[in-house]
Amino acid sequence: MAYYNNKDLNPNTSDGIDKAQSKINAAGLINATLERLWMDCYNAMATGNLVLWNRKLDAIWNILGGDCKENDETDKKMNEITLRIYKTGTLNHKKEGFEKIKEKESESMRLQYLLLNKKSLFLRRVQNNQGKGTAYKNDDEDDF
Repeated sequence: MAYYNNKDLNPNTSDGIDKAQSKINAAGLINATLERLWMDCYNAMATGNLVLWNRKLDAIWNILGGDCKENDETDKKMNEITLRIYKTGTLNHKKEGFEKIKEKESESMRLQYLLLNKKSLFLRRVQNNQGKGTAYKNDDEDDF
């Protein structure tokens, strides 16, 4: 079988169209990746796996943070939330058998859960503001 590149099959294809198609494909892949990461976050949240939840949120930030400037308001807010989480101590609260959680650890877990939830909402809002999320506003459409 012979190799044909796209221009052999469609001589009217210009470099501009190829680049536009690449951007569209990349945007679709990014959105699919974000959706998988969010599903993983919700599963980790539901099972109380704070370590996995935080790591998945960090992966989401790696995607969304690429469209933010270093030290801009969004970057600073994300760093602030992350530092507050780390100051609460370890996120790994796994126990063996019927071992009980200590009172101080229970307080830490509650705070960590609230901060991770705050981090989740913050990242979802960033995603929506970047036009990669569920909230979409088209200025061409009328508001009813």
